Amino acid sequence: MAIRTKWTVEHACGHETEHDLSDRPADRRAGYARWLADRDCTDCWKAARDADRPSREEWLAAKRAEEQQAAADWAQQFGMPPLEGPERAIPWGERCRHQLMTAAYTALVTEGTWDEADWASLEDKARPITRAGWWIDQRDADGTDLPELLDAAGADDRGTENPF
Repeated sequence: MAIRTKWTVEHACGHETEHDLSDRPADRRAGYARWLADRDCTDCWKAARDADRPSREEWLAAKRAEEQQAAADWAQQFGMPPLEGPERAIPWGERCRHQLMTAAYTALVTEGTWDEADWASLEDKARPITRAGWWIDQRDADGTDLPELLDAAGADDRGTENPF
């Protein structure tokens, strides 16, 4: 007679669930079924787990708020002008500008060979770029590319016009 593969388990939460234990060796099925009985069923376990942590949307909203505050604090500290564009694009553009500028500072000044005077010159080139869309478009750029990107934006003045 074959060892059964389907086990009906009454879980600690009180729910009764049928488990297919065919993927376990025959001599370990009964012990595993007992172990399962000491635990909540999958649905109750997931509900308890999810109650202890924020939803993805809540986590993302908190992360965005934290990034937005850091970008606003940075813009105020370094005298960066407000960005222009669609209402939804402005906060995103501010976060992108902050991330790209801090990545550039790290790469060029902290880890690179630039001094503070070189950096101040780059900041002066970045200030006139007030179109949020320009900063959003550069969000995947490497920090070391920022001087060239700002030169290109200044050469054809695309960074300051507002096509929206």
